Formats: sequence, C-alpha cells, structure tokens
Amino acid sequence: MPAVSKGDGMRGLAVFISDIRNCKSKEAEIKRINKELANIRSKFKGDKALDGYSKKKYVCKLLFIFLLGHDIDFGHMEAVNLLSSNKYTEKQIGYLFISVLVNSNSELIRLINNAIKNDLASRNPTFMCLALHCIANVGSREMGEAFAADIPRILVAGDSMDSVKQSAALCLLRLYKASPDLVPMGEWTARVVHLLNDQHMGVVTAAVSLITCLCKKNPDDFKTCISLAVSRLSRIVSSASTDLQDYTYYFVPAPWLSVKLLRLLQSYPPPEDAAVKGRLVECLETVLNKAQEPPKSKKVQHSNAKNAILFETISLIIHYDSEPNLLVRACNQLGQFLQHRETNLRYLALESMCTLASSEFSHEAVKTHIDTVINALKTERDVSVRQRAADLLYAMCDRSNAKQIVSEMLRYLETADYAIREEIVLKVAILAEKYAVDYSWYVDTILNLIRIAGDYVSEEVWYRVLQIVTNRDDVQGYAAKTVFEALQAPACHENMVKVGGYILGEFGNLIAGDPRSSPPVQFSLLHSKFHLCSVATRALLLSTYIKFINLFPETKATIQGVLRAGSQLRNADVELQQRAVEYLTLSSVASTDVLATVLEEMPPFPERESSILAKLKRKKGPGAASALDDGRRDPSSNDINGGVEPTPSTVSTPSPSADLLGLRAAPPPAAPPASAGAGNLLVDVFDGPAAQPSLGPTPEEAFLSELEPPAPESPMALLADPVPAADPGPEDIGPPIPEADELLNKFVCKNNGVLFENQLLQIGVKSEFRQNLGRMYLFYGNKTSVQFQNFSPTVVHPGDLQTQLAVQTKRVAAQVDGGAQVQQVLNIECLRDFLTPPLLSVRFRYGGAPQALTLKLPVTINKFFQPTEMAAQDFFQRWKQLSLPQQEAQKIFKANHPMDAEVTKAKLLGFGSALLDNVDPNPENFVGAGIIQTKALQVGCLLRLEPNAQAQMYRLTLRTSKEPVSRHLCELLAQQF
Repeated sequence: MPAVSKGDGMRGLAVFISDIRNCKSKEAEIKRINKELANIRSKFKGDKALDGYSKKKYVCKLLFIFLLGHDIDFGHMEAVNLLSSNKYTEKQIGYLFISVLVNSNSELIRLINNAIKNDLASRNPTFMCLALHCIANVGSREMGEAFAADIPRILVAGDSMDSVKQSAALCLLRLYKASPDLVPMGEWTARVVHLLNDQHMGVVTAAVSLITCLCKKNPDDFKTCISLAVSRLSRIVSSASTDLQDYTYYFVPAPWLSVKLLRLLQSYPPPEDAAVKGRLVECLETVLNKAQEPPKSKKVQHSNAKNAILFETISLIIHYDSEPNLLVRACNQLGQFLQHRETNLRYLALESMCTLASSEFSHEAVKTHIDTVINALKTERDVSVRQRAADLLYAMCDRSNAKQIVSEMLRYLETADYAIREEIVLKVAILAEKYAVDYSWYVDTILNLIRIAGDYVSEEVWYRVLQIVTNRDDVQGYAAKTVFEALQAPACHENMVKVGGYILGEFGNLIAGDPRSSPPVQFSLLHSKFHLCSVATRALLLSTYIKFINLFPETKATIQGVLRAGSQLRNADVELQQRAVEYLTLSSVASTDVLATVLEEMPPFPERESSILAKLKRKKGPGAASALDDGRRDPSSNDINGGVEPTPSTVSTPSPSADLLGLRAAPPPAAPPASAGAGNLLVDVFDGPAAQPSLGPTPEEAFLSELEPPAPESPMALLADPVPAADPGPEDIGPPIPEADELLNKFVCKNNGVLFENQLLQIGVKSEFRQNLGRMYLFYGNKTSVQFQNFSPTVVHPGDLQTQLAVQTKRVAAQVDGGAQVQQVLNIECLRDFLTPPLLSVRFRYGGAPQALTLKLPVTINKFFQPTEMAAQDFFQRWKQLSLPQQEAQKIFKANHPMDAEVTKAKLLGFGSALLDNVDPNPENFVGAGIIQTKALQVGCLLRLEPNAQAQMYRLTLRTSKEPVSRHLCELLAQQF
C-alpha cells in the first residue's frame, strides 16, 4: 500500500482528538462533540463545494465520534463520494467509514456496490484490495449476491497480483461462511486448488483457509488438494529456517501455514496413492524428530510455534489411526509433555492422550504413563488439568490396571473439586462394574463411593449395585454383611441407608445366624436411621420392615408397634401414611403362606444397558470423544463382563472369575405365565418404566443386553422391540462409494472406530460379537450447523445375503440437529457363511439438497470367529484332516506395512483366531485356530502366517472345512498386512 504523504496528516483531526482527550468531564466531551457535529453539518450543507481533503477530514471526525459511542445520522453520502476519488487515502477513508457505519439495509448499498464494481474492474491492485476488504468487512447477503461470481474469477485470473489473490481468497471465504449458497461451484474450484503451488506464501496461506472451508461441503471437488498439500508441507518441513526468511517465526518456518495444511489433511482419509502417503508419513516423522531436537531459541514464541505444529501433527496421526509406529511415537512424545513446566502443554498432552487411548495400536503405549498421570491427578494445581488426568485414567483403564486406577480415583475423590465429583463418581462406578474380577471388590468399591462422596452418588449408581446383588446369589451374603457393618458408622449417608435397607430386607436372613447381626439387631440398626432420612428413604425402610416380618417372624410385634404408632398412621405425607396402614393390615390379616407369597424375594432384574454409562454420556454431551472408546477388545484378558463365551468345543481353560452381571448363567426352567395382575406386582422399580415379568434371559438375549452403548435418546428406546430393517433392493440405492472396500478393510481386525467421515457427516461404529450373534451401534454425527432433514439410514442385503445374515435395526430420528449425534442399533445373526457384507444406505437433505451415500457395513465372516486353544499334536492332526485341495487357500504377498511382530500379533488376535504358542517349529511364524459360528453349522479354521523380513514378504495359508470360506478369509486377512 502507498505510504500516506506528509500533507495527509489532517491537522484538524489531530486537534479535535486532542480536545476530546483533554476534556475533564463527560459533559465537556459531549459539548465539544456537539460543537464539532454542528460545524461538520454546516460544511456538508454549505454552498461551497468541499474538496477531497476536507471531505476525508470531516468523515474521519465522524468516524472517530462514532467509535466514541455516539450516533451518527449524516455524512454517509460524503463517504460514498470519497469512493470515486483517485487518491488512495481518500478512497481508503471512504471504505473504512462504509465498513464500520453502513449496514446491509442501507439505501446507499446500490451506490456502494457500483463503486466497488468500478474498483474491481479498474485492475489497479491497490483499489481492488480496498474493494475486496470492504466486501469482506460488510459481508452482507446483498454484497454476496452482487460479487460472489466476480471474486472467484479475480482469484484464479492469471494476471492478478499476489496481494489481490490473497485478498480475494479471504473475501470469498468470508462470503462463503456468511451465505454458503451464494458461492457457485464451477471450473474455478479446480484452479483454486493449484494455488497451493503458488510461489507467494501469503497466497498459499489464504488459499488453504479457503479450501479447508469449501471442502467440508464439497469434498470430492477438492480431493486433488491432498497431494498438493502434502507436497507443500514436505517442502516447509524439510526447509531450514533461512529458506523462508519472510515467513520464518522465531526459527520455525511458516508455522501458521503448516498448521493450516495439517488441518486441511484432516478433512480427508489417508491418501490412496502410496507415493503421496509415503511422503506424508515422512513429513510426520520429520516433525516428530524435530520435536526431539534442542530448541534454537529460549523465547516462548519459538516453543509455541514449534508445539503448535507438533500437536496438529499428532491430531492428524490420530485422525488417520492407521500407522502403529507413528501412533506409538506420538504417545511417547506426549508422555514427555506430561511433566513439562508449562501448564497448557500438560493439558494438551493429557487431552490428546485421551484420544490415543482409544486406538488399538497405541493403547498399550498410553498405559506406560499411568504413574505420571496419577501423579498429575494428585499434584496439579489447575482443576482443568486434573479433570483431563481423570479422563485419561478412565480412557486407559482395562483389566490389567483397573484396581489401581479405581483405587487412585477413590483416593482423589476425597479432595476433588466439587464441580467434578459427580463425574468422577460415575467413572469409578462404570470402571468398577466393567472391569470387576470378583463381586466383593465391586461391592466394596460402590460402598466406598457412597461413604466418600454420598451427595454425588446418583440414583443410577446405587440402583445398579442393587440390580447386580439381586441377580447374583454368591454375592448376596457378602453384600448383606458389608452394608450391615457400614450402617454401624455414627455418620452414615442417606444413600447408604437406602442400599442397606434394600439389601437387608431381601438378604438379611443370610447373616441372621451371627448374634452380632441377629434380626432384632438389624431392625434396631435400620430404625435408628429412620427419623434422620427423607420421605423417599423412609418409604423404602417401611417396605424393609414388612419384609422383615416375613423373614424374621420374631420381629413381627416390634415392627407392628412401629407401624401402629401415630407418627406413621397419621403421617402428613400420604405415601408414608398409606404404606404404614397397608403394611400393618397385611401383617395382621394375611396368613403366613399369603404373606410369604406377597413378600417373597425379588426375582432377578431383566438386564438392560447400564444407566450409569448413559448418565455419563449425557453429562459429557453429544459427540463426546469417548463415544467409541468403550469397546476395545482385549484378547489377552479373561473377559468376564463382555468377552467371548467359550463353547464346548473350546479346549482352553475358562476364567476362574465368574460373570459379574450373571449373563452367562443357564436360563431358569420354564414357569407357567403369571396373570397380568400378579405380574405387575413385581416390577423393576430401579430402572425406569415397569418391566414385564421375565423368565430370565436366554444366553443370546443376555449377550445382546450386556453391551453398553452411549446414552440412548430415551429410556423407552432401549425397551422397544427392534424393527426389521426396511430393506430396499440394491436397485433402489446407488453403488457403494469408491473407497467403500478400503473403509471396510479397516474394520476387519477391529470393532470400533470411524467408518466414514466427510465435511457433513461422521459415521462411527461400535460393535461386539459372540458366537453367531452380534450387536452394532452406528453413530451418525452432524458436523455442520444446519439440521439434516429426512435422515434415513437403511441396511440392504445384496444377492442372497438375506438368507445368510439377519439384521434388525431400530429407527432413528428423521431430523438431526447441527452438531448433534444420533445412534442406531443393529442386532445381527449369522445364519450361515457369507462372502459379501450388507450395505448401509444413508439418505438425507442438507440445505434443501438431497444427499446420499452407500457404504459396506463392517460385518465380515471373521466377526463370528470363536478362538480355539489346542495343543501342537491336536493342531497337526486337524491340519492333516483338512488336506483336500479345495479346503486350503494360500497366498504369497508383499508387505504393505512395516513388519512388526507385535502389530502382526495384534491383528491376528483382532481377526478373531486364537494364537497358538510353541506349535510351529519356526518361532517367527504365527499359528492360529478358531471356529466360525453360524446358526446352521460350525466351520473350523486353522491358519499359518510365515513372515520373511529379508524379502519383506508373507505367506498365508488357511484351511477350513468349506472351500469358499477358506478363500474369503485368506483374502480378508492378506489385505491387513
């Protein structure tokens, strides 16, 4: 821009500003301003025409007065007249006044648009930039309609100067954000991508910002930007700080551009081109290597710029979730930041590691930092950092460290900030339930929760422990003994009284043989808390008393005396009064047999999704990062709460631990159906609406009810019967998207993650399979701020798949609000072996335009694998039995990923087979066995993987009892290496 000449100093403006600053009071300031406004008004209305300098000076004074907070109702036309001046300073002041004072509804907007059009057509770069800045600053729809077609043309014109291109890109970005529908997509979109190769770094920076925004709605139009972005990023990362002197910030080359390029790449899946992907991986490794180098400056600006690039690089690595080595290196780098003296870096490191903990490749690496995270939870001064540390402990928890993490979180809970206590309580309750190895530890943990933070233990938490104790015979005696001891404390929280009242009322007879916990002692202990409790707790205790009459007839007279007391029969609360009257009458009138029938022990509760997890999801909000991190598969652990149930054909030794939720118990014998009236007496009072009496879940139903998805839309949604999927024929939907096979392959060896993502929609998957049954949760996230209309995801069975795979779905809402997430539940049953996966068709309207995409649902035949352990002799005997040529499939192929033994082992376990040690004479080889479970038959499978590190090759051999299954499994598994 031209410098302002000495004659443009506007001495009159300087004097006016000085007078305002010297005013001693508000009244003096207003008086001086009114005097100046009168003078300016007279000059504008005078007969003598003002020259450009005078107009500029008076318009500047008006602008200054407006910025002081005073209304300006004249001078707009004079400012518009300045736009036609050929002097830069006069035109600049005119545009500045219009940008600040003129609104989109002004009558002058047409005149302003004409002046802007003249400047855009002038080819004077200075005037063009002023006009573009004005359009961006005003950003009204009227200006968008007038110039949206012209600005792209200026942006890609070959004769436009760099400063004009830069201004045009940012102006177009402003208009697109204000009114996306006004910016036409055309041939210019392909040309704007090539601005990433521009020599001027300012143009590249502006173009990256524009492309990042545009590609969210039209990803396919800008897909070619991936290779150009990688190329530009590679040149920046590999350059020295002296190569880009004008764009080097404290020895860091172009940090802002690097961050923008990394964010642009996060809008797309990993590059399909192997060369581009290799170059990108090299860039990411270079950034991680530079982070280990000693700093070139001690200034905070240097470390900020360097760390900004590093954290954005780690975000891209996490987004791709496909490079195990990079994920582990990123985790190690973040681990170094956990002990950094800068609080913000520790916070960001904890936040990023929470996401890394959900990746199968980096979860073990995250766990190595458990001591550092626990120390942060204890010693951090900043509450937000402590909260992130608690989040990370929750994310990294598995069976191997659950007791340690729960113990530390309970210890922290005693001094935790009140704002996060409820969330900590929920997390401890979830972890204790999910990873419990025995019942006594689980009961002790929940009772400790109530003792330490009873005010923050919600109903969902103590409801859940009552459900589990009721459903498990072997824990009932221990629970009764434990709560009896807890109730003896002088200060006992009311939630403890509730839990104790219920458990002793149901199972107090199990500890009644001990004189220290005899029936009279139990009653007197509970009744000593009665007058200190709320109405709801007293109502529960009255129910416990009538249960005691059935369990312990010797307490009948004492309890009837309590019920007969005037404080109960004439209680002001109608609920307590009614209970006292009815229980007293029942105990007096009913015979012993009738009393035993009415007051018999509560039946097991029908299993439902954990309401504790649902509450935590609601508390964290929609779209929480942890929505998909609860279903990690831990093949090495004895999975007692969500693993694969051994079948009779499995020769491995089952875990000595029992199933916490009682989901593997054999179904009880059939009983005659109860009448409707009698059945409704025993309803589930702990988990929402009344449930119909159940004869107990079958093993299949138990498995499906065991899964714990994020919070449902409503409690009733969990109880609704699944609706068979509306199955339009394949001819009614479009073909799968080009990358459907690649997206499917990502899920062959894992069960949860992001299936699809573009600028509008993210589809996440969480699934679990057991024998021939499975349940899958699909999470549809609206990434825009605009509501999706007519949202309709359907599952389609191509060919004969309908007879091979049964899929039931639950309906989802037809509208998905901006930024919201909805879930869809699929119940899956494998009827017989299949080769093609079902299709997922998603249709909706966005901004009035129909959107449709078809994906391959990640349900492959290996999901129904049952791992099988066997000795070497049994393996070779079975291997010889499957010796027919059609039973074997073999493939020799080149390694597409680094050959790492641990990664290979993890993939084979994720594939579903059991890994057999000491079977193959070559210790470098991998041998596995399993059974594919279908409703019609079982298909045995043996595999052998022989890696050759020198040649970077693999040989994979599979033998099964069915020829198509052998070939299909071989193809599926070979694509993983």
